[in-house]
Amino acid sequence: MRRTHLALLAVLCLVCQARAGDWPQWLGPQRDGVSSETGLAAWPRQGPKRLWLRDVGSGFSGPVCAGDRLIIFHRLGDKEVVECLSPATGKKHWDFRYATAFDDSFGKGDGPRSTPVIHGKRVITLGAEGTLHCLDLEKGEKIWERRLQRDYKIPASYFGVGTSPMVDNDLVLINVGGKDAGIVAFALADGKEVWKATSDQASYSSPVVGTIGTSRQAVFFTRTGVVILDPATGKVGYQKRWRARIDASVNAATPLVIGDLAFFSASYDTGALLLKLRPDGADEVWQGEEIMSNHYNTCVHQRGYLYGFDGRQEAGPSLRCVELKTGKVQWTKERFGCGGMIAVDGQLLMLLESGDLILAEASPQAYREKARARILEGPPCRAQIALSEGRLFARDQGKLGCWELK
Repeated sequence: MRRTHLALLAVLCLVCQARAGDWPQWLGPQRDGVSSETGLAAWPRQGPKRLWLRDVGSGFSGPVCAGDRLIIFHRLGDKEVVECLSPATGKKHWDFRYATAFDDSFGKGDGPRSTPVIHGKRVITLGAEGTLHCLDLEKGEKIWERRLQRDYKIPASYFGVGTSPMVDNDLVLINVGGKDAGIVAFALADGKEVWKATSDQASYSSPVVGTIGTSRQAVFFTRTGVVILDPATGKVGYQKRWRARIDASVNAATPLVIGDLAFFSASYDTGALLLKLRPDGADEVWQGEEIMSNHYNTCVHQRGYLYGFDGRQEAGPSLRCVELKTGKVQWTKERFGCGGMIAVDGQLLMLLESGDLILAEASPQAYREKARARILEGPPCRAQIALSEGRLFARDQGKLGCWELK
């Protein structure tokens, strides 16, 4: 009986590390782009009420929020800056700055791409050059630092480092991309390497975790393809080469773990793949090039259906609904554009690259738009949006704002 109580207490502690209304990491509480909030309503023609707007530097890193702390990661001049703000007012609590010399040879911007993760009283960030930091959430003081490019001799990528770290049971898991160090786990306490696995190069996709039976599994979509492993030990249970036929391509969308199913998608004539996970491996359910091709945005899942942006970003992707278990396309809204997406209360909340904020039904019958308004006017809005306590946090390449949606 005592063991049962202790085990239950441990589970409750893990669950309670983040409050119900927090958005503490990439794609939210469960890393799947789904919010548990209710009460969002369509806004008037002029748009939802803006609570505040402030200047920020460049980058595609999304905002994250826990309690009274909002973290934004951006670049100002020759510094990467981790900034802690009040979610209610946008006023600064602290910032942490360090030098960077990253230069995107493709001209896509020199700011950080990776979204931070708040875990308890710590913040983990990963810069465009592969500088990994652990900071104190309350004061912004550095706890530890790792230089991944130096330590693991990572081959140069097209657009710098873009994967977002994941914290699981006090381990920081990252698709580092080094030889014999494709995936590495670092101790949250001190940044020391705990284990490493594979030689898969790094992608722009971010890992997720799921529990299959009694087996906890970390799911990665590396530059090579699918890797499923034990997050505690790094033991690989399943690998599958699944990527574009051409080298000039990227894997960027995050896998979705839905029950015992894992969904993957990529552009560049790659398409989509659905696996059924087992404690000791995985089996293919379906795959196809014409079903869903996510370029960099991740799909969301609602009641047995996937909603996502299909096609290359530069070509003006479609918005599409696909039945999860069969891969059947339910509907397509052509030339929709792409951007960040959250599933919330049976609806789709989307911020397009254009700066248009859209609320639509999450319905497999048809696309039904409920509200639309232009909320940002600057350069492309490619960072993932965040939703916390009814407030939307969104940024472009020059502004970060907060809007009331309840």
